[in-house]
Amino acid sequence: MNNQTAFNKLALNRFKFNLFMLANLPMGFIARLRIDKISEQSATVSIPYYYATKNPFRSMYFAAQSMAAEMSTAALAMGAVYKSKPAVSMLVIDLRATFSKKAATRIKFVCNDGEKIMQAVENAKLTGEGQTVEAKTQGFDDFGHLVSEFFITWTFKIKK
Repeated sequence: MNNQTAFNKLALNRFKFNLFMLANLPMGFIARLRIDKISEQSATVSIPYYYATKNPFRSMYFAAQSMAAEMSTAALAMGAVYKSKPAVSMLVIDLRATFSKKAATRIKFVCNDGEKIMQAVENAKLTGEGQTVEAKTQGFDDFGHLVSEFFITWTFKIKK
């Protein structure tokens, strides 16, 4: 089993993922983020519409959507750097978003840029130079409507 497959197995274990969230990302735990699917190519992360994620306008708060969108790209990035030799650090350096529809149901963010992310990590390891990659993730409501789209730029560097 390769490192990414091992990470994906951990990420899909709801109990272990919730412990990770509680210890490291308590707002994600409170927002009830969940990794629904993950592979080397794509990740789907969902966030429910409920008291802690809504705004006064009866829709999901943009920051809650941002958190779930970032997690859909972060899951792929974490899988790419998991137990990497040499160790690789990762950091978000830019975020752009557009909101096209009111989000008032569970929203599922889908990122299909796993190969792009993996290639950036491999390039960082091969060259020793920092690498950046822009990952696109789209949020869909329960009816399949696109509600938001995020472009999150990650940087990967070899840890010294």
